[in-house]
Amino acid sequence: MYYHLILTDDCNLCCTYCRGKDFEENDIPETEVAVDSDIPPDLSYDLPDLYRFLRRDPEPVLTFYGGEPLLRIALIQEIIDDAPACRFMLQTNGVLLDRLDPSYAGRFSAMFISIDGPEALTNAHRGAGVYRRVMENVRGMRRAAPAPEMIARMTITENTDIYSAVLHCADLPDRPFDAVHWQIDANFWGDWSRRSFARWAEECYNPGIRRLVGEWLERMETGRVERWYPFLGCMADLLEGTESALRCGCGSACYTIMTDGRIVPCPCMVGMNDYYLGDIRTARPDRLPVVAIGGECASCDLLGFCGGRCLYSNVLRPWPPEGRAAVCGTVRNLHEALTEVLPRVRRLIREGTVGADAFAYERYNGAEIIP
Repeated sequence: MYYHLILTDDCNLCCTYCRGKDFEENDIPETEVAVDSDIPPDLSYDLPDLYRFLRRDPEPVLTFYGGEPLLRIALIQEIIDDAPACRFMLQTNGVLLDRLDPSYAGRFSAMFISIDGPEALTNAHRGAGVYRRVMENVRGMRRAAPAPEMIARMTITENTDIYSAVLHCADLPDRPFDAVHWQIDANFWGDWSRRSFARWAEECYNPGIRRLVGEWLERMETGRVERWYPFLGCMADLLEGTESALRCGCGSACYTIMTDGRIVPCPCMVGMNDYYLGDIRTARPDRLPVVAIGGECASCDLLGFCGGRCLYSNVLRPWPPEGRAAVCGTVRNLHEALTEVLPRVRRLIREGTVGADAFAYERYNGAEIIP
């Protein structure tokens, strides 16, 4: 099982699409949910309780999460030393990555580093000087041997050109990133009335995805399968002819351990007490409830491809129906773009230009897959 382990709610940045939204007035979501207001800001339970819980899982994988987990580096290193976890991963904004003891670098299987593309774009969302600091730290981590899979994780908004932003991260001269993933800032906050999302999706994002899929295929024809996770994960299933449940695995293969030890399906659902699924002190990993996607997604013809995109959004519905339809339009566009090139990909595999194993990836590693 995969677990997001929230170490702290504290963060050293105030990104425009994250904590910056806390200072904006939000529309009322379609669904009202009860939220606890007294969750401790930092990990507050005894670590032996965590370790006893993990010992009941034959293959536990811990992803350090926040806030910004690297604000608690000593705690990370202590858990890595003592936890009976099979593997470790990290999701970080990268600003403090240089403070992690290099001897621990090789003990991670993957690191997701938040970066939004070119320097000006990243700094506009994350703060002045952030891009340069993060890239210095990523390159420093690259020099540590062995380095984990380094994944550039972009947040995409209306001022993003998806084609140029992905290529920026993928084609840096020294290729410090092994892979690229992106998630659209959509249907998460109650901000539909203040957004120009539908127009941007139709005129910029969706055409950019088509162009990017074309670029992905061109590179494939030279023998290189770029690890662009939204394409990689979806194409893997298209090639096998298999369908997928919620692709991030939240609520079925991946759970979140809150700072007080209680368990929720997803790190975005911290404090949503109707979705508390247990407590590390008493729960068994093999008996955690499965949380199903419902509502409109349950009857959608693309459910087997999309999986429902986002459990949090599926529950809360922060955008109205027209906003949700615009988001679904981006998923349909992705499906159509990849389905159109599927025959050529199959041909490249038959001809031996690329191997079928080039599309393999670790499911539930933190990439939502469907942006």
